[in-house]
Amino acid sequence: MQRQQSLLALILVLVIAAIAVIATIPIPLGLDLRGGSQLTIQVKPAPGMKEITERELEGVQKVVEGRINGLGVSEPVIQTVGADKILVQLPGVNDPEQAERVLGGTAQLEFRKQKPGTETQLFAFQSSRAELKAKQQELRNSTDKAAINKNQEELQKNNQAILELFESTDPPLNGKYLQDAYGEPTQQGNNWNVAIRFEQKGGELFADLTKNLAGTGRSIGIFLDNELISAPVVGPEFAATGITGGAAVITGRFTPQQANDLGVQLRGGALPVPVEIAEIRTVGATLGKDSIISSIYAGSGGLLLVLIFMILYYRLPGLIANIALIIYAILTWACFALLGVTLTLPGIAGFILSIGMAVDANVLIFERTREELQAGKSLYRSVESGFYRAFSSILDGNVTTVIACAALFWLGAGLVKGFALTLALGVAVSMFTAITCSRTFMFLAISIPALRKPEYYCPNLSASGASNKTEVAQ
Repeated sequence: MQRQQSLLALILVLVIAAIAVIATIPIPLGLDLRGGSQLTIQVKPAPGMKEITERELEGVQKVVEGRINGLGVSEPVIQTVGADKILVQLPGVNDPEQAERVLGGTAQLEFRKQKPGTETQLFAFQSSRAELKAKQQELRNSTDKAAINKNQEELQKNNQAILELFESTDPPLNGKYLQDAYGEPTQQGNNWNVAIRFEQKGGELFADLTKNLAGTGRSIGIFLDNELISAPVVGPEFAATGITGGAAVITGRFTPQQANDLGVQLRGGALPVPVEIAEIRTVGATLGKDSIISSIYAGSGGLLLVLIFMILYYRLPGLIANIALIIYAILTWACFALLGVTLTLPGIAGFILSIGMAVDANVLIFERTREELQAGKSLYRSVESGFYRAFSSILDGNVTTVIACAALFWLGAGLVKGFALTLALGVAVSMFTAITCSRTFMFLAISIPALRKPEYYCPNLSASGASNKTEVAQ
């Protein structure tokens, strides 16, 4: 009895903790439930290439996956469409322009040296560019397409004018020499920089570049896809050797988001072939609020029918199974929240399927208990044997399901992984609730004199024949 009380206390603590987790940690929703951004990336043949092969398409897909991982988007969908397109779905990303900057940019990084005598021109163009960028922000929510197009044209002209003030090194110091790039806060903490590190050859080229520009007042032009992102000036103290060690910092008064995005682009490296964003749009929830509510009603209705059936067919054990099932649902939902599971329609399907398996475990236990009662055993021995005999069947069934889930998670992608994860978590929790919760509640029930009647556990059992064999261990 002491052991049952301890287990009951443990179950109560777990349920309270699970409710607290559910109340404080929201579960993120996938693109099909919450909406987000969807991009179609068009892969183009490089100069001299006749067509896009599977190898190039796979290379682009890997780069895109790396950039999305850097963005921290949960459960994205990345899949090829046809022979030259890649579809990207980003749940919860409501700023499609941010996704376009990170995914669509080819990340062709190059360090160029400023031409002599262009310092005044560069300052004027940079000031003009800042004004155009500010105007672009103002027009972000505008419907004046003419003004937006004019602003974009002026920005392109400005970028081209700045580009002509710089020249490439020989050989060009570009992104292929880059080893790492990441955002880091400045010492004051108000702005962020992007730290970069070159491999050995790149470090040598960078040292030569900084040596030539040190103390001249001319800038190092750091260009990303021919657009100037930073123009630092090298101090005269580096005139003798240049900046050695293969490390540098891109300063540009970046926000944390901008620094992270740029680091993701640079780490992803140059895409193996040119790409462009063929389509970008914000996707609403495919089901919509009304459909989601309908799905909840359908799921709740199905669960209610199961609960009613368990009580009508199994009587008291059915009621105990229903309590264990509710506990199972609470614990599983809390696990989803703690592990950061992104909930999608397939994920919900996996959760509902695991509920069915949790009920199945209780059915096995109760049927074994009935068989023991009908064989003439005491109530206590029948319950004990029911759990013991059903355990191997429950374990085998759950292990085979987990193996299937592991295969789906390993070989599948996107929504398939979500289904496998939720089903596997549900199966693991159902083992606990079926074996521990149901067992604890059953033994607690037969310890109460008013609930020791065998007909409460096996309605078809003869009351007169079974009452003589009732024996409860105190």
